[in-house]
Amino acid sequence: MNWIILIIAGLFETGFAFCLGKARLASGSSMYGWYGGFLVALTVSMILLVKATQTLPIGTAYAIWTGIGAVGTVLIGIFVFREPATFWRIFFIVTLIGSIVGLKWVSTE
Repeated sequence: MNWIILIIAGLFETGFAFCLGKARLASGSSMYGWYGGFLVALTVSMILLVKATQTLPIGTAYAIWTGIGAVGTVLIGIFVFREPATFWRIFFIVTLIGSIVGLKWVSTE
């Protein structure tokens, strides 16, 4: 169950990065709405990370949490914000996903 919580925490990390990107492009009251979404997603992500680390190894949990956030943020950058999807960006995203899977595989729980 804590692995599922950790995955959800990583998705919320992606969410707060997305909100920052949208806030950067917004103005006026909508900008504050995106910053509010950032704060909510950040809070939920941190609470879930704390919950997951109560039973999972901290090094593994933190690395997976940041990995999920990094992969998700890069993918949102490519698909939502139209950032370039070069060969090397995709290559390193794939290696990062492989590292996340590897950490889960060798974890003690």
